[in-house]
Amino acid sequence: MKTIDMHVHMVGTASSGHGCWLRITAGKLPLYAFMLRHIGLPLNSLRSPDFDDLFVNNLLGHIRSSTLDAVVLLAQEQVYDDDGHLLQGWGNAYVPNDYVLELAREHTEFLPAISIHPGRPDALEELDYCLAAGAVMMKCLPNCQNINCNDSRYTKFWERMAEAGLPLLAHTGGEHTLQVVRPEYADPRTLELPLECGVTVIAAHAASRSGLRDPDYLPVLAKMFEEFPNLYADISALNLPFRSYALRECLKPEMAQRMVHGSDYPVPVHARWAQMRGLIPKPEARHWAQCPNPIERDYQLKLATGFPKETFTRINRLLRLSQPAVV
Repeated sequence: MKTIDMHVHMVGTASSGHGCWLRITAGKLPLYAFMLRHIGLPLNSLRSPDFDDLFVNNLLGHIRSSTLDAVVLLAQEQVYDDDGHLLQGWGNAYVPNDYVLELAREHTEFLPAISIHPGRPDALEELDYCLAAGAVMMKCLPNCQNINCNDSRYTKFWERMAEAGLPLLAHTGGEHTLQVVRPEYADPRTLELPLECGVTVIAAHAASRSGLRDPDYLPVLAKMFEEFPNLYADISALNLPFRSYALRECLKPEMAQRMVHGSDYPVPVHARWAQMRGLIPKPEARHWAQCPNPIERDYQLKLATGFPKETFTRINRLLRLSQPAVV
């Protein structure tokens, strides 16, 4: 089975002509500069009309020089209100489904994850279109995209996903990179309806805190594992200072069997936090801290932390990989 990083973001700008856009507030500029520098791109690359291509080629270079076989590349939906109307001017980023599907057709290293607000009037139509085009997963950020996944109006959408075998990757836990619209939707209990409809759901970041004041939903997630056999979690961004507390809990055997590997690229990866928590010996942490490839660094650090090898291949049986794209 392939070794897959199932949580990799596509980032694009309006000037590149692929339909993407990015809004960076003054307060977030240092954070985005740090993230770009972390993956080997200068901040001024955002001004380039070829930024999308720069980002894609840089990412392909990281994948091809890593131990991994492929990554799941994530589209990003816009923000809609509860009745499915687009909220103009809301949100920080948009990556169209068509662009991610196109990139996956062009590069075998990319597996396409779509993003659809289930309240959109054309949500089911868009879902069927993306299924025919080869979508392997869907991604949503309920707290940032204003998606109450337990809204009964979305039942048919979740049922169609379950019927098609399309898993849902949903952000859980705090968020401090993107604009948060409904912070209460970070609670994994808001994913109960899709789970009850039979959707395989993956709780991104294992419902961990992203900041000191965020609620800790990791114990909630652990209880939900007992109720829902179709619930999993990814270990993306757990090499960050505030989320790293969750590593030890996620390594417990009863938790580890539900974990899948993701990095949250281009979010920075650091060795010091697992080392400071006593999970990686200092010499090994220093060694991988010097690895220039952030995708490989994250993978190796999680191996060194003690995650079983199945963590890095388990996603193969969760993704919708067997359906050929209709182009």
